[in-house]
Amino acid sequence: MSPQSSPAYPLIRKLESIYNLSSAEYEALMALPILARSIRPDQDIARDHDRPSQCCILLDGLLYRYKLLEEGKRQIFSFHISGDIPDLQSLHLQVMDHNIGTVVSSVVAFVPHETMNRLIDDHPRIRNALWRDTLIEAAVFREWMAGLGRREAYGRISHFICELFVRYQAIGLANGYKVELPLTQEKMGDALGLSTVHVNRTLQAMRTDGLIRWYRGHLNITDWSGLKKAGAFDATYLHLRH
Repeated sequence: MSPQSSPAYPLIRKLESIYNLSSAEYEALMALPILARSIRPDQDIARDHDRPSQCCILLDGLLYRYKLLEEGKRQIFSFHISGDIPDLQSLHLQVMDHNIGTVVSSVVAFVPHETMNRLIDDHPRIRNALWRDTLIEAAVFREWMAGLGRREAYGRISHFICELFVRYQAIGLANGYKVELPLTQEKMGDALGLSTVHVNRTLQAMRTDGLIRWYRGHLNITDWSGLKKAGAFDATYLHLRH
C-alpha cells in the first residue's frame, strides 16, 4: 500500500514535512489502527480536567486549543491542521489542562495510548519525529507570545496568516497562494488578543493595501512579500525540511 492510500497518510505527510522517515517507519505508521470519526463544528474533542486514554490525530478539518476563563472569556492557544496530534502530551500528562475543539466539521482518528507507546517503543526514530514536532509547537508558542506582547494588530494578523499559510503549504494543502481557511473573526480575535471589531478593521485595511483577499473561508494572498514584511515573518521557527 502506498502512503497516500493509507488512513494514516495525513500524519505521515505532517511528520515528513519536519523529519526524514524511512520506509520501515512509513510502514509502521500505515499499520496504525485508524478509527476515524466525523465531528461537527464547535464540538469539544477533549476538555479541561479530562483523563484521556487515547490520542487524536486530525485527518481533515481544523481544530483549536483553548481555555475558558472564569468570566467566560476564551483564549485560543493554537490552531491544528491535518496530520497534527494536538493532545500528544496526554501520553505523559494524565490530566488535560485545556480544551480541544473543532472549528469546522472535522475527521479525527483516535489511537489508544498503549498503541502509541508501542509504536514509539518499537520505532525510536518515530519517537524522535514526535519529539521534534513537540519542540516546534513550543517554538510556535514562543512566537505567538512575542506577537501578543510586542506586535501591533496589523503585524500580528499578518504574521498569523503567514504562519498558517506556510504550515498548509508544507503539507501540500496550498494551491499557489490560496488556502481554505474557514476561521471566523471572533476566533482570530480570541487567538490574537483582539476584539472582533479590531480584527475586522485590520483585515479591511489589509485588503485595501492589496495583501490578501479572504471570502467565506477562501484565503488568497495577493502580495506574499508585502504580507511577510508587514508581519516581520521569518519561517525559521517552524523548522520545516523544505
